[in-house]
Amino acid sequence: MMRTVIKIENVGKQYRLGQIGTGSLAHDVNRWWYKVRGKEDPYLKLSEANDRASKGESDYVWALKDISFDVKQGEVLGIIGRNGAGKSTLLKILSRTTAPTTGSIKVRGRIASLLEVGTGFHPELTGRNNIYLNGAILGMTKNEIKRKFDEIVDFSGVERYIDTPVKRYSSGMYVRLAFAVAAHLEPEILIVDEVLAVGDADFQKKCLGKMKDVSKSEGRTVLFVSHNMGAIKSICSSGLLLENGTVKKGGGIDKVLNSYLEGGLTKSTNNNWENNGPGNENIKLRSFQVFPKNGKNLDIESGIGIKLIFLNFKKNIDLAVSVFFYTIDNVFLFEAGIVVTEDRNSREGVYTIEIEVPPYLLNAGFYNLNLVFGENQKYLLFSYEDQISIELGETFFDRGKNLEKVQGILRPKFLSNIKFENGL
Repeated sequence: MMRTVIKIENVGKQYRLGQIGTGSLAHDVNRWWYKVRGKEDPYLKLSEANDRASKGESDYVWALKDISFDVKQGEVLGIIGRNGAGKSTLLKILSRTTAPTTGSIKVRGRIASLLEVGTGFHPELTGRNNIYLNGAILGMTKNEIKRKFDEIVDFSGVERYIDTPVKRYSSGMYVRLAFAVAAHLEPEILIVDEVLAVGDADFQKKCLGKMKDVSKSEGRTVLFVSHNMGAIKSICSSGLLLENGTVKKGGGIDKVLNSYLEGGLTKSTNNNWENNGPGNENIKLRSFQVFPKNGKNLDIESGIGIKLIFLNFKKNIDLAVSVFFYTIDNVFLFEAGIVVTEDRNSREGVYTIEIEVPPYLLNAGFYNLNLVFGENQKYLLFSYEDQISIELGETFFDRGKNLEKVQGILRPKFLSNIKFENGL
């Protein structure tokens, strides 16, 4: 049985909005007075949940609140959640770059963290010197670092610049070398934030493969934060979903990913805003609906119906609307577009349009949709991105059966002509 290497119990992190530090001298004295009398910090009670979309009434917020979970040796834990959910704050606490306000953390083993470009590097030192500096910070001897040196440089792909001060590196070069150092200097726990997104596609693939390798073959623990659901699913065995600073779901990676994606679905596929919809001086959304064109369920054989109601404020233009389809890995699939008005005859007022995507085009799975409004096929009027997600289910015939998912993005229905001759 694998031992527990990270144990987090009721961890919380409180911040005071609009201030440097925790507040005024009066607040600090008041905290101290409560503490010496054995009473709870009075400002913890005032703090509110970390909902960045609402104004709130208190100056104090919980960036994290009552976080508890365990991580086993050799586990690859994917931490997901929307922007502002508390992912980076949690990693900073685990990396000991900031202290928790409440709760306790127990860690067994050395931690190497890659939280942002340049973490742990001294800009005036060369790449070579920074490798030795990071190794020393991790408690390794010079001989241990020397033994790994060539492997680190080869993996990073910055050999030509290894004796150049890292302040002259591009952000991509910084990340390449930083990840190579963190992954190869044998920490028991590797913590990686979204920083890998700075690298090119080839290096990202290389990093994901390395994280898999250090977990399976070397038994090291990896904590990985990313908005790339494909990357999370490919390397993580378990997941943790954060929402407004609290744990919404934990467990197997498939269940956690489904919870995250379905949370977006319930908010996005049937929106009616009346007069308070998103928009700008050109376009204002009133309603956006995604529904099965045929049947009751949104699946691969139903077809996808999209109904959009919006206010247009631009007169005398060629008005067009497009819906861009992406995979959850942010791979662009296709554009479903329509020219709303031609001959520069658009008018101010309410437009209703419907777009249909035919059945047997996309495979079952999750997809992200972006709305784009354009003028005269050249100029952007308004875009509505990263807010709409849909899930296509299996066909009626396959639904409920314990079948392996058919691979691929497209799943067309092929017409065939089968003829059987008399047997032998």
